[in-house]
Amino acid sequence: MHNNIRGILYTFIFAIPAYFLGNLFPIIGGPVFAILLGILAAGFKRPATFEPGIKFTGKKILQYSIILLGFEMNLFNVLKIGSHSFYVMIFTLLTSFVVAWSIGKLLALDRCTTTLIGAGTAICGGSAIAALAPVINAEDKDIAFSISTIFLFNVIAVFLFPFLGHLIGMSDTGFGMWAGTAINDTSSVVAAGYSYSTAAGSYATIVKLTRALMIVPACVFFAVLTARCNKKSSNFNFYKIFPWFILWFIVASIINTIGIIPESITHLLGSAGKFCIILAMSAIGLNTNLHSLVKNGFRPILLGLCCWFAVAAVSLVVQHVLGLI
Repeated sequence: MHNNIRGILYTFIFAIPAYFLGNLFPIIGGPVFAILLGILAAGFKRPATFEPGIKFTGKKILQYSIILLGFEMNLFNVLKIGSHSFYVMIFTLLTSFVVAWSIGKLLALDRCTTTLIGAGTAICGGSAIAALAPVINAEDKDIAFSISTIFLFNVIAVFLFPFLGHLIGMSDTGFGMWAGTAINDTSSVVAAGYSYSTAAGSYATIVKLTRALMIVPACVFFAVLTARCNKKSSNFNFYKIFPWFILWFIVASIINTIGIIPESITHLLGSAGKFCIILAMSAIGLNTNLHSLVKNGFRPILLGLCCWFAVAAVSLVVQHVLGLI
């Protein structure tokens, strides 16, 4: 750990301004600012002694951040939204991954970028990308591509969804379900939902937080899939491939749901988790090649557009079939 201190402190130089910029511009968010600042600084020479700490921050602290986010998850939200929303979530989840896999293949994108964009679109944007990245052994460039793509469509959705919702004449519940299942990051869901109506905003937030719990089965599934794809012998060790930080995420969620820790403390832990994501994204930016990002940036954006359009459309179709709109 002592060898990592310098690199971790170096990432703070970029994470702190990114945190404040994220608070000033919540639609963009701290993680996006962190990656951008890190990428800009990546071209400058830095001491070799910083590298272990930067790598540790981009990998391990990223996992710790997901555990801390669990302290803001409430499992009772699952019961609040009812079975209908689960049908919508399952269909949008499957749609996103199927579209990501098929279009990603056509665009000749690598497996990691395809998976992360699919997960970010299907589940909860940056948090899902942060959770899945270490599970599938994604490289920093894959994470940078995915976060950048998800951010672009978050911003568009905040302005486009309320306009389309009013144009279609959706109910507050219907729009809340649509925003909660088809917009990625929580801040964008809240912004779009409450700009439609207070009732839509409240419902969209609950749907979004419940959708975030899909991180758990997704991580377990991809941990097993990745191990199966990469195994070199017939020996299959579940203990080694299981993403144990997701188990601690579940424990943190249960602790918060039961209420054995004061809300002020769990809120503080959740906030620490969000800052740790910003810290990790700074490290990822520092290890990202800007030339490569610009050169190959169009294909991930096109993939993100296809996934986003498919998820938004399927959410509307399933709601129409269930009579929720």
